[in-house]
Amino acid sequence: MAALLRELDYFADQTVQKKLTSIFFGGGTPSLMASETVAALIEGARSRFTFADDIEITLEANPTSVEAASFAGYRQAGVTRLSLGVQSMRGDALKFLGREHSVREALQAIELARESFQNISFDLIYALPGQSGSDWKADLERALTLAGDHLSLYQLTIEPNTGFAGAVRRGEFAIPAEENAEELFEMTQRICADAGRPAYEISNHARPGFECRHNLTYWRYGEYIGVGPGAHGRLIREGMRTAFQQKKRPESWLEAVEAADHGTETTEPLTHRLECAEELLLMGLRLDEGVWFENFSAAIGAPMEEFLRRDRLVPLIDAGLMEMDERRLRATGRGRLVLNSLLPEILV
Repeated sequence: MAALLRELDYFADQTVQKKLTSIFFGGGTPSLMASETVAALIEGARSRFTFADDIEITLEANPTSVEAASFAGYRQAGVTRLSLGVQSMRGDALKFLGREHSVREALQAIELARESFQNISFDLIYALPGQSGSDWKADLERALTLAGDHLSLYQLTIEPNTGFAGAVRRGEFAIPAEENAEELFEMTQRICADAGRPAYEISNHARPGFECRHNLTYWRYGEYIGVGPGAHGRLIREGMRTAFQQKKRPESWLEAVEAADHGTETTEPLTHRLECAEELLLMGLRLDEGVWFENFSAAIGAPMEEFLRRDRLVPLIDAGLMEMDERRLRATGRGRLVLNSLLPEILV
């Protein structure tokens, strides 16, 4: 805790913008922290920055019975929003995903969270091996009866050099075909929209006004401070957008903070405007709102049209994958589904 506050001091000195609109306790398992630690960190941030009147303070938690016992303490500490890593409403899926909690524990955790928080969210993973459309429809509709005003719904992805990747190579299970995954995605959008929680980002659904404010900062290419092992941040430093990456190993990070007041491993000024433009578009086009031209110009220092291939953009608009008016560029629902393949087409 002392080291986290010390690193927070360091970044407070690096920051011109002193108003915080959100705090996010995430990564690893922050719900293993004592509520007293959470309270000290929130008060530490309050003493170094100005809090927005409606600041959002989120804490990620696993829905085990041990961690759920701390929910009331987190609310008293100042947390305003709880995000639960439920991941599935089925026991066999939880076992496949390697989760330590049961469906019963997840349901109990959701109920406990509701007692302390008005604003709760939880996540689910779908497009699992062998999962049918009717299976997912039943799970999602059940989740919508339990959820608050926000849901994060992710398709299973197989990352290289993981246990899942090895299992796929050995033929232990197969990931759903692309057309099946697309069908599940479209079903998800339809069911959530009908339930009053439309997608405001590719994988995130919320009632209007309950979008995760902290994550919107990332997607809108705003500034944020990353404090703690493995954290990363983006700040405007000496007029230049700069990326920070903290040491990942807790022991190494702690040693660095004790020696130099911070555990920064890399500092990279983002000087190449095309790379920044690509990053901004990749993040911003994930959002249903898209990218506003005014915001793009303010962040990059040049109008968006300097970076777009109009000759390639027009066919994508005609195909119903992109939309553009005098204020913004956005990907349609179909376009967001294939966003990674669209960006190389439209950038110069």
